[in-house]
Amino acid sequence: MKVAVFGRFYNKTTSSSVETLFNYLLKKDVDAYIETEFYNIIKAAAPNNNYSNFKTFDDLDKSFDLLVSVGGDGTILRAITFVKDIDIPIIGINTGRLGFLATIQVDGIESAIQDIIDGKYTISERTLLSVETIPENKDITSLNFALNEIAVNRKNTTSMISVETYLNGEYLTSYWSDGLIVSSPTGSTGYSLSCGGPVITPDTNSFVLTPIAPHNLSARPLVIPDSTEIHLKVAGREDNHLISLDSRIATLDNNTLIKIKKAPFKIKMIDLLNESFLDTLRKKLLWGEDTRN
Repeated sequence: MKVAVFGRFYNKTTSSSVETLFNYLLKKDVDAYIETEFYNIIKAAAPNNNYSNFKTFDDLDKSFDLLVSVGGDGTILRAITFVKDIDIPIIGINTGRLGFLATIQVDGIESAIQDIIDGKYTISERTLLSVETIPENKDITSLNFALNEIAVNRKNTTSMISVETYLNGEYLTSYWSDGLIVSSPTGSTGYSLSCGGPVITPDTNSFVLTPIAPHNLSARPLVIPDSTEIHLKVAGREDNHLISLDSRIATLDNNTLIKIKKAPFKIKMIDLLNESFLDTLRKKLLWGEDTRN
């Protein structure tokens, strides 16, 4: 088995998890590669640790069997920029806070890796969003996809922006708000949820439009088919605004045409047999929690 390991931080929270993971991979003779920047972070923070048995990677190819992300959900969102469209499954060890996507808990690393070695898991395919801008923005072009959401936001102003929105060429509305989120089913439990959007199961063929702090009580989140092509144009008092693709941010000039649609590939997430999306809802979001029960 050939495994890629990716992380962004090495601190008190992550160090024990990293050591447990690496020691178990060595014990099982797994051919493991550490992402180069993560390797350098570990080496600088813990020079006495001997990880010389591990190789490093800068890019991935189809020879890898899976990628293990060490961190929180944000680390998984970064990990997809390495995986892209080459179909390598991802699983996350949660050393962050909520850990909705990163489902392996710190005390369950060894058993989870053994389950994966034994093939005791299923694959969940996650729809992504892609974006194109006219005129083209070079900060977006190379990595023009997002797993959770694509959002437009105001920049350098406390004033609202207007987000003119079209669905398959038909005018929907102009949202007067702080911005607009276009969320995938995976992202429905993230930024969109915080702004009042609905929770959608990962296998649903839908996207959600969720306005951010709209100045109109009738501007509610809207669920649309994921076959819809969404066009956005932003206007406001400032000359530009922000667009975010998960955790990556770029600046666009107002009146830039933003085209958002379903990406031509999906990301594969590993689901262990003792975990499910509904379990995660109950555990992480306290779904249906009632002190009377």
